[in-house]
Formats: sequence, C-alpha cells, structure tokens
Amino acid sequence: MSSTGPTLRLRVFSLNCWGLRYLSRHCSARYEMIGELLNKEEYDIALLQEAHHGDWFGGKAVGMVILNICGMTIHVYVTHLHAEYSREKDAYLPHRVVQAWELLQFIRHTSGHADVVILGGDLNTHPQDLGSRLLCSYTGLRDSYIEAKTFDGCEEGMTLIPQNPFVNKKEMVPFEKGIRIDYILFKGSPRVHVKCESLTTTKGSVPGKSFPYSDHEALSGVLLLQKTEEAPGEPDRCSEVTDVMGALVDMMTEARTEVKVGLHCAERMRYSTARVGFMGLVLLLLELAIALVPWLTLSMEHPFPRASFYLLGALCFTTLLISLLMYIFYTTEVKALQGAEDQMRLAMGGLQECLQGRPLFHPHVPRRVSDSPDS
Repeated sequence: MSSTGPTLRLRVFSLNCWGLRYLSRHCSARYEMIGELLNKEEYDIALLQEAHHGDWFGGKAVGMVILNICGMTIHVYVTHLHAEYSREKDAYLPHRVVQAWELLQFIRHTSGHADVVILGGDLNTHPQDLGSRLLCSYTGLRDSYIEAKTFDGCEEGMTLIPQNPFVNKKEMVPFEKGIRIDYILFKGSPRVHVKCESLTTTKGSVPGKSFPYSDHEALSGVLLLQKTEEAPGEPDRCSEVTDVMGALVDMMTEARTEVKVGLHCAERMRYSTARVGFMGLVLLLLELAIALVPWLTLSMEHPFPRASFYLLGALCFTTLLISLLMYIFYTTEVKALQGAEDQMRLAMGGLQECLQGRPLFHPHVPRRVSDSPDS
C-alpha cells in the first residue's frame, strides 16, 4: 500500500460537558469557558456530550455527521453510554453492553462507504471492559491513546481524576490515579491511511480560572490522513482474520452472558411488580365490594369511617397505577435486552460457521506504545 497526495492534519476535540440539570455546578460559566476554548483553538471537529439529562429514563443515542474533505469521506460519531455507579455491583453493565452492541451495529451499517471513521465520547467503560473490547474488535476502531505517537496529559490517559474539584474523591477510592472512560477512536480504509500524531488531555485546573471545564478531562487528538493506493499482490491475511473472528466469538459469548444476567433481573423485577399490582387490584375490588354493602342491606350506614375508606381506596388505586407503569417499563426493558441477546446469538452463529473446525484466539488487552512508528 503506497501513499499518494498530501497529508491532511485533522484536529479532534471531545469533552463530557457535565450539564446535568440541578446537579452540575457553574454550568453557565463553564459553558462560556468551553466556548472560548473552542473559539481559540479552532478544532476541526468538536464532539460534546451531556448537556441535558442523565441516565435511567434518559435514553442514550449516537450522533453522526458525514464530512467530505479533500475528496475523503469522513464519518464522525459522538455518543455517551450509561454510567457505572458501582464497580463491584454494576447493575447497569448489561445495559451498557447492549448500548455498545447497538452502537457498533450502527457504525458498521452506516460507515460502509466511509474513507475514515471517527468516534468520540464518554463510553463509561474502562479500556479492558467488555463494552470497549467488543466495540473496537467488531468495528476495527483504534484507540488514539494507544496509537498516539506522542502523549501529553493525565497519567495513563485518565479522564476522570481525583484532583478535579468536581469529582467525588470517595467514589475514586478503587482507582487512586483515576479512570479512563473518554475516548477518541478512529480507523482508516484501503483508500485512506490514518494515524494518530498526538493526543493531549486537560489536567483538572484551567489557568486563571477557579474551576475546570468539567468533571471530565477534555481530549484533543491530531489525526494524519493520507490517500493510498492498493498495492498489487496483498499478502494472505486468512490467519489474521481467523484470529479476529475467534476473539469476537469469545467476546460475544461473554456479552451474551452479561445480557442474560440483566434479562433475568428485569424479568424478576417485572414479576415482582405484577404481584404488587395484583394485590393492589384485589384490595381495590374488595373496597368496591365493601362500598356495595349499604346498598345491598338497604342501610344508610357505612360499616367503615368514610375518611379511612377513601384513604385506603386512594392507596390501592395509586399502588395499582404505579405497578402498571413499572410493569410497562420493565416489559420494555425485557424486550430490549431480549432483542439484543437474539441479535448477538445470530451474529455469533454466523461467526462460528465461518470458524468451524478452526481453533479460537483469545484476545488480550493492548498496551500503549509511546513514540513508536505507525505499523
């Protein structure tokens, strides 16, 4: 593969802006600071997350824009996956795995004709976590921190650090240096070669300001893009493809296991909600039966005090209504998890058919290579 034409230098910026209503502090002042930074640096691509709502009922999504620069088609994506509130008891791990699965499927189905793909955002997953490994392996995206020729920023590329005044230090106890959950991922194509020249992060404080841009550190990466020509007689990469597909089968098995755990929990919560709703319905019907007693006995006197009777009726109705809403919520969750698990099962079946009779490759977590030439 030979390079042709000049090298395009693309500057990419990514930041979780910490814009949760009623929870985030100094939003207006920080937004102004972020705007000043973007105006000063004049980045080619700015990917911003979290300006409206948080997790749980707030649905996550992915944004996409298609750029045409110097004849190169560049697909740019930005996203923000569900947060991890507890490392030891991560109730939302299955949901985050499903979101990573849906994200990678969206990228694969929309970037088929792209020369360059760039994904930035707060993935809320550590580099070695299942969601990160599944996303990168399935799409072929590369981590700018690992690929960068030079790096300047927080130790080990951390983007959530205890030195940040907005970060709850108690929640960082298992990770004294911080965690790396924000990424700029990229990949090229046979038509365009891409490598990461440099990556930088902010380091908590902002010169001349009393607080940082956000509770997350910003990422700034420089990508070098160059058109290429496919060299004749490319070497046979059958064994390499086999290894990659084998790794995917292993990760798909792991992902399906996590999703099944989440599915089981959602089904159990739906069953419990249905039981509570049924009890509320029974009590409400019982109250209606009691209300008919004076009419059936032709008596004007009610056997129970009216205030207590109406209060109990309101309680039964409220219980029934809340249970119904929660049942619908958990039913939706079950369908989403079940649908993702079915897709994973079909995808894994296709991979296993391709690998029939071949040994599986077990992946390992790559380590960052500093100041090394691009291979």
